[in-house]
Amino acid sequence: MRHRLRWAIAPLVAMAALLALSASAGARPSAAVTVSDDFAGPLFGVNNGPGHQLLVADAGAGPTRLLPNGTTRLITRLPGVSDVDRAGRPNAVWALVSDRRGELYKVIGGHKTKVADLTAFENRVDPANDGPESNPFDLHSLGFRRTLISDAAGNSVLIFDHGKLDWVASLPQHRVPTQPVKDAAGCPGGPPEICNLPRFFEADPVATSVAIGPDGAIYVTELTGFPATPGTSRIWRIERGARHVACGHSSKCKIVARGFTSIVDLKFGPDGSAYVVELDEASWLALEGGTPKGGTINRCNSGSGPLWSCHKLARNLTMPIGVAIDGDKVFAATHVLIPGQARVVRVR
Repeated sequence: MRHRLRWAIAPLVAMAALLALSASAGARPSAAVTVSDDFAGPLFGVNNGPGHQLLVADAGAGPTRLLPNGTTRLITRLPGVSDVDRAGRPNAVWALVSDRRGELYKVIGGHKTKVADLTAFENRVDPANDGPESNPFDLHSLGFRRTLISDAAGNSVLIFDHGKLDWVASLPQHRVPTQPVKDAAGCPGGPPEICNLPRFFEADPVATSVAIGPDGAIYVTELTGFPATPGTSRIWRIERGARHVACGHSSKCKIVARGFTSIVDLKFGPDGSAYVVELDEASWLALEGGTPKGGTINRCNSGSGPLWSCHKLARNLTMPIGVAIDGDKVFAATHVLIPGQARVVRVR
């Protein structure tokens, strides 16, 4: 069986204590200002809500509103939520759950209704044709009846459209070098599962985030699975309206940015800039027992040519995983897996 980072909520919670210890050995504290730490945790997706509110996926409780004054309000009890986004009406949100089964909910006025079984879809269709495995991670709302979904374990982008699920695109496996990982692990004296790897390894892309760009196209990010070689995560652009696209084999899907490490979120700002979140510059594998360096939020010019030009907006963040842009303000969820420390911060 291929190695794959499994974004299931329960295993991440169990791993939280270990991650707390490893994180303390890495990045220096950042200048980020805490907006609220009133969460059960762990935290995942962060999106804009109405009236300068933020919508936060608090996996320990459910989709949560974060008011401008820092007060939090639980929308509905739904543990295991990995993302929450507006659903086209003031009192309606989409909520994505990745706890044991992948499920999509619509929540209206605090009342939740399951509208799609994403695990069943993956088992039946398997868009990437790599063996059914589902772990939906991210949403991008297209209104009251439609939303895009990234399935991290399924290596695919889905769309829920007027009550029906379909798939937009699948991402290909990625041949990555293993020497950087071996060097970081202290090979040849390091762990045999690392030191005995071949020179190159076919890594799963792990589709972590999906967003609509200013040009109307669909953009999807890679985490890049085991062995999590730094600098190998990429961003793909999929043509507007495309369906059943096999990226890597279709002109409707192309790489627009590369060289990132462990991307976990992508958002576009009002000026068209792209904000790309890297969980840790040493990769997600470093958080499982290596030496983390800290996470980064990059700001990229999405209209800068065939490949985006980017610069680091914030770095040395502890476990950032979601970003939201409100005008000229940039918010992020950080410390997301450390028990009692998950928070939303303002980085600009």
